[in-house]
Amino acid sequence: MRRPTSTNDDGVQYRDLNGNGVMDPYEDPRLDSASRAKDLLERLSIEEKVGLLFNTVMVVGEPGDHDTASPFGPETPRDFVVGQSINHFNIGRFPSAEHMARWQNCMQELAELAPHGIPITFATDPRHGFAQNDGMVFATGSFSQWPEPMGLAAIGDPALVSEFAETARSEYVAVGLRAAIHPQIDLASDPRWARQLQSFSSNSAVTSEYGSLLIEGLQGQKLSSTSVACTAKHFPGGGAQEDGEDPHFPQGKAQVYPGGNFEEHLAPFRAAIAAGTSAIMPYYSLAKDLLIDGVAVEEVGFAYNKYLISTLLREDLGFTGVVLTDWQLVTDLEVFGLPFPAKAWGVEHLSRIERVEKLFDAGADQFGGESCTDLVLELLASGRLSQKRVDASALKVLQVKFELGLFDNPYVDENAVATIVGSESFRAAGHRAQAEAVTVLKNTGVLPLRADTRVYVEGVNPEVVDDRVTLVDDKKDADVALVRLTVPYEPRNEYFLDAMTHQGSLDFPDEEVARVRALAAELPVILDVYLERAGILTPFDELAEAVTVNFGASDAALLDALTGTIPPRGRLPIELPRSMAAVEASHPDVPNDTKDPLYRYGAGLSLPSTSRRESRMLT
Repeated sequence: MRRPTSTNDDGVQYRDLNGNGVMDPYEDPRLDSASRAKDLLERLSIEEKVGLLFNTVMVVGEPGDHDTASPFGPETPRDFVVGQSINHFNIGRFPSAEHMARWQNCMQELAELAPHGIPITFATDPRHGFAQNDGMVFATGSFSQWPEPMGLAAIGDPALVSEFAETARSEYVAVGLRAAIHPQIDLASDPRWARQLQSFSSNSAVTSEYGSLLIEGLQGQKLSSTSVACTAKHFPGGGAQEDGEDPHFPQGKAQVYPGGNFEEHLAPFRAAIAAGTSAIMPYYSLAKDLLIDGVAVEEVGFAYNKYLISTLLREDLGFTGVVLTDWQLVTDLEVFGLPFPAKAWGVEHLSRIERVEKLFDAGADQFGGESCTDLVLELLASGRLSQKRVDASALKVLQVKFELGLFDNPYVDENAVATIVGSESFRAAGHRAQAEAVTVLKNTGVLPLRADTRVYVEGVNPEVVDDRVTLVDDKKDADVALVRLTVPYEPRNEYFLDAMTHQGSLDFPDEEVARVRALAAELPVILDVYLERAGILTPFDELAEAVTVNFGASDAALLDALTGTIPPRGRLPIELPRSMAAVEASHPDVPNDTKDPLYRYGAGLSLPSTSRRESRMLT
């Protein structure tokens, strides 16, 4: 039951969150956020303070069902919110935007049952593109669909990045998502790294500019009731992975800097801090053999590293916001029958309580993906952790909630969701960006396609072709073949999320190359490749008459680009290596470092002019 708004003797409306019939300072909407946060902090029990320091995963269930346990553990929403005073949650998949809005409103009603009615902050990983990995990024669902961030960088239009940020902000706020666990501002310096598509570029200047624009678009000039608070990640830069492996898994725990290029990876974080990012997330990795100003950096996960967090981030870079750890640094899990070890790299030997203690000592404010409030309370009771230290982090976290206006109104308008989320104008803008981000690398004259061009397709839904070209079922009747591929990976399933995290060799399988070769022997081939990672396109380069790449584009958007209906204007935001041997010989920390790349950073062609004007977006 939603608590009604009260009015004090001066006629000021407020939410009586603690139910005492008085407008306490923290409930007074006229006061500044810092004053309100300080007042509330002094009223909280130690359990409430500790609950603020956790941001864990919450499964979206049925609206109003607060007593069904999560698939990831025995806790129910009521256990978390009322029992443990946890009120920050990272949200995964949900059935629809309308469902999410109803569910979040019910969850905010649950939060009012806690002693001081602290509202919930719901957070999200990126969810406006095509990639799907339940621990890192979500496909668009109800929202408008755009190219991944690397596609925005390929277009090279800062105004478009700002337009996307405003769109994402509007759609997030409409359903109650008030914190973004992005932008990801790592440099895509190792071509094998699984997460490069959600970064912007291998270029630090581009990544710095576009990351800052995204922060400014989501947050505004300052946090407010219409803002989404950002968490820039993964400090101090996540691209320089040893062998390109991902640090969610033990084999990917190390970052290496054989090119001595640590400072370039740091540059986007300097820009994010200047742009006012609300929070920063350290990465899982540990740095091997890293010296900074003559100091040997301890080989422990970045969130455990006191020099990197307290000295470099806080003192040297001047960051005063929230340091939110990446997910599950303390507790080993088993999910859906697969192990998922804690990312306690370099401190595997420590107990869970010792890991929590070291994270606090390093400078972390909030623990991602954990709910071990009992360990923090035990540290406090033993004197190994001071209440002053807990208060310092809790105050930062509270102030963000106040700045977002959640204490005054955490509810969303369920009736307005359908007119905002996935609106026709947002979808049209996303569709256009998908097409514009298509990058033409080779064209012998077969592009743009004409309406009378007879096209045989593989990997394309024939239903979207309509009259933009002439579709034929038999390649013998075709003028050209259009083939869509995705950069390959080595299938793995040893750990939870392993199968969805595409890693390993960038070489296409021999049978796939042979299939395209056989097709090219019969008719000209137009090859389009979804660049999840920087694939080795060398075997196809001589076979195809045209080569394009995309960073998330529907079949309809690709056809708009190939016909010139929406002229493609993409330029590579990364380089495409010539061979895996060149990748293995390059420096993982140095962007665009492979020998004699097949296509260099910035490569891209414009299509000859066309009179086509009508876009056929698939709805």
